[in-house]
Amino acid sequence: MGGGGGASATNIMVVMVVMLSVTWLIPARAGPSAAQCKEERALGVNACRSLTEGKGLTPQCCQRVRVSHAECICPDVTPGMLALIGDVNRAVRLVERCGRRVPHHFKCGAITTP
Repeated sequence: MGGGGGASATNIMVVMVVMLSVTWLIPARAGPSAAQCKEERALGVNACRSLTEGKGLTPQCCQRVRVSHAECICPDVTPGMLALIGDVNRAVRLVERCGRRVPHHFKCGAITTP
């Protein structure tokens, strides 16, 4: 047991380091909490208020679009909200103009993208 123990311990250490590295590099994919979603929606409404006022996109709005979680935003997308923006195609163009890709046939609340 004396001679093989060192190699075995080294192998275990290497495996542990690799596992920890992967854990740190690939964060857990747990979704945001209800409180985080509520905050995210409030930040989005404030940052993108210019759209409801007939003005264009602002850098603050685009930043919120890029970092917001679909699972926080989509449950609140209603036909009334879509009416404020105009139509689905316009909404998709606005999101894409901010640098976020929108998949075809993506269901988000009351709308489905073309």
